Amino acid sequence: MSSVNQPEKKGRTIFFKNSPKIISTSTVAGPKECSGIIGSYVEKALDDDMFGESTFEKAECKMLSTVIDGAIKNAALEREQVDVLFSGDLLNQIISASFAARDFNIPFLGVYSACSTMSESILLAAAMVNAGYCKTAVAATGSHFASAERQYRYPLEQGTTRPPQSQWTVTGAGACLISESGDGVKIVNGTMGKVVDFGVTDVNNMGAAMAPACADTLIQHFKDTGTEPDEYDLILSGDLGALGSRILKDLCWEKGFDVSEKHVDCGEIIYKVIEDEFQGGSGAGCSAVVFNSYVFTRMKQLKFRKVLFAATGALLSTVSSGQGESIPCISHAVQLEI
Repeated sequence: MSSVNQPEKKGRTIFFKNSPKIISTSTVAGPKECSGIIGSYVEKALDDDMFGESTFEKAECKMLSTVIDGAIKNAALEREQVDVLFSGDLLNQIISASFAARDFNIPFLGVYSACSTMSESILLAAAMVNAGYCKTAVAATGSHFASAERQYRYPLEQGTTRPPQSQWTVTGAGACLISESGDGVKIVNGTMGKVVDFGVTDVNNMGAAMAPACADTLIQHFKDTGTEPDEYDLILSGDLGALGSRILKDLCWEKGFDVSEKHVDCGEIIYKVIEDEFQGGSGAGCSAVVFNSYVFTRMKQLKFRKVLFAATGALLSTVSSGQGESIPCISHAVQLEI
């Protein structure tokens, strides 16, 4: 459906009439991630998860700085030509994004949407560029397996057994540069997510917790835009994993939208299929790496012409989980065309 005659906003969807574009991306990922099918598309493959740093948190921050700088350079721009940086991560007080931002003399808007930070930051950056408040913006996020495990679950040294419903936090980061002009992938619209809570309390079962939020946003997007799932070459969810993906398809089908033929989940494809990775990948870096490497490249190659990208996030903390709270989740979506 053409956006030419669309209103600027309908329901929860913002239509970007001035066609902001993603003109460059940059990605970095760990050795485990790069050994899978996505690895050949990643710009910088790490040999060591520590990335030459003394702590996991410093390594995560360095990954984020690397992709922010990479996206700017790949757009043939200087740092001074970037008007604003949207970035966040999974650590307390988004320290990876904040510490990375201090290395750049760029206005910084820190965002937190857990593992849906990539699609939220793209949506916000596109809105700013579309409205004319800035000409260029960088959207970025990342995660690290070891730093996330230390914060949300158990120390690695403890050797805790992982349950079969668990996912593996991706060590990686991704960034994209969004501009009002240039040759790139057009951001057509963005659908803002609502917080959805189906009462899941198992902190290892992120797929089941996040799938209802993703379904809610996708269904709202289809209604707001008047589109059907079959109109897209790819409907990409963030990191639901194998179980969450099945739940998402069922929930959408129950509401009259069959996404099964077009849906792919970042968490399902980032690791080797033959490995026993339980439910697949998760973390803010999961969708950031897959989208900014594989999907962007395939769109530039015209293999995908119309993509709906809906990253997903679980808005929990160790405190809330320890107090027995259920897990509120959210998903933001952006529609991209070339």
